[in-house]
Formats: sequence, C-alpha cells, structure tokens
Amino acid sequence: MLEVNNIVKKYANHTALDDVSLKVETGKIFGLLGPNGAGKTSLIRVITQITAPDSGTVFFNGDPLTSAHINKIGYLPEERGLYKKMEIGEQALYLAKLKGLSSAEATKRIKYWFGKLDMGNWWHKKVEDLSKGMQQKVQFVATVVHNPELIILDEPFSGFDPVNAELIKNEILELNKQGTTFIFSTHRMESVEELCDNIALIHNAKKILDGNVDEIKATYRNNTYFVEYSGSFHFENNAVFDVLEELPLPVGTRVKLQLHENYTANNLLEVMIDKVSINRLQEIVPSMNDIFIERVKN
Repeated sequence: MLEVNNIVKKYANHTALDDVSLKVETGKIFGLLGPNGAGKTSLIRVITQITAPDSGTVFFNGDPLTSAHINKIGYLPEERGLYKKMEIGEQALYLAKLKGLSSAEATKRIKYWFGKLDMGNWWHKKVEDLSKGMQQKVQFVATVVHNPELIILDEPFSGFDPVNAELIKNEILELNKQGTTFIFSTHRMESVEELCDNIALIHNAKKILDGNVDEIKATYRNNTYFVEYSGSFHFENNAVFDVLEELPLPVGTRVKLQLHENYTANNLLEVMIDKVSINRLQEIVPSMNDIFIERVKN
C-alpha cells in the first residue's frame, strides 16, 4: 500500500531522516520503531503531507502520494490535538466533516463508535473535563470514523489503563481483520510482538533494521535454553552445552544453557534424560525489546 523511497528530511543543521526507505504491505500492521528523536514522527509527517521531504518519493497504492490520498489516511498523533472548550460530540463531528463526511453520516458513525467504546453519554462533555485516556478515546474515534484505508497510530496506548488499552487493541485487530492497514509507532515492545507483522527500526535518522517480526526474532536466536529438572547432574566435561546460569528452585533446579554449534535440543535431552527428570525445556528466543536495545546500542 505504501512505499517510501530514499526520504531525506533536514531542519536547519539537523538531519531528521537520512535516506530512509520502507514498504508497508496492504492489510498488515507495520511497526515503526526507534528511540526518542530517531526520526519516526518526521517520517509520519512526510507520509501525511504535513511536511514535504527534501528528497525522495512516497507512493500510495502505486501512485505518487498527493493531497487527494490524505482522506484515505487516518492519523492519531502522539501530541494531543483536541480543543479543550468544545463539546466532544461537536468536535468529533467537526473533524469527521473535515474528512469529507456529511453531517448526517458523520453523526451516525460517531454514535456507532461512541457506543462501541463505552462513550455513549459523552456527547456534551468538554475535553477539559476528560482524563488523558478518555481524550485518547475521542482522538481514536476521530482517526477511524471516515473508514481510512491506512491508519497511522503514534503511541496509541498512551494514557490508557489496562482495560481501555485492551479495548483499543481489540478494535485495531478487528479493523485489521476487515482489511485496514496500520502503521504503528510505539515504545511498547510487547505491543509490537502482539500486533505487528513487520517492523522497521530507525535510529539517528537512519533505518537500521526491517523485516518480518518472526523472521527477525529467528535470526537472533542463539541456541540458549532454560532447563528445569529434578535430581543431580554434573555439568563438567560436557561437550554439548555450556552452563550460563544455575538457580535452585523449591523443587529441583533451573539452568540456563547455551548449546555448542551444530547441537540441538535433542542432543541436550540425550545427555540429561537418563540422569535426571526433565520438568521443563524452553528455548530462550530474544524479545523485540532485547533486539531493539541491542541494535540501538550497537
């Protein structure tokens, strides 16, 4: 759906984006990751035509991105943009009409979303009377009400308690199931693992990693396992693995092991199975949080 090619964006002497390219597939949830100041928001602003790149191109469904595409995009910014003195319903209606909906159609859709998100009696409330999480719900409705093909969410769970975070997460998944494409920018790596199909990691204005989440995690596997067992086992002079950590449990022992090259979990079991009772064997696959920290530090 979206193709970003060699984007460069500079502000005075600061380079916000340095030759960044990525592709977002139709119907997928794409994670845009990076530490603070990496360039994520600058890229989002280029995609939404809030700012123009100094060089590079953006394509939407195969066509060069123009202002005509913007009504096909929904954008929930990290910075809150609601008018504090306006009533919630009036404000949602105003924002929906800016996206091309008639008053009647906008009112119908807003009431539908207010009902879904437990906001049914909010129409006449003012923004200044709402908590941060409640304001975020209003902005989410404004982002999705015009049924955009592409939705860009910048830290969408900020300010939410666990119940409302789960509510919004489920709505994201339902919209995605219906075919909506998402770009999802967040610092919450557990959300990335739970929601995203593909990711790109930006650091110091450059893209330093991208690809399918499962495939990236697989490349960082290093043959490390947790084994919990009952009984006594001597690890000396063992050719199959090294012991990295050993921890007594209330019942038995847990060890963290790293297999030597060309050995598998089957070899590990062959060494231990006739000497102790194996209660648990688990491969330690690096999380996206681990990978994020390692790549940024390096």
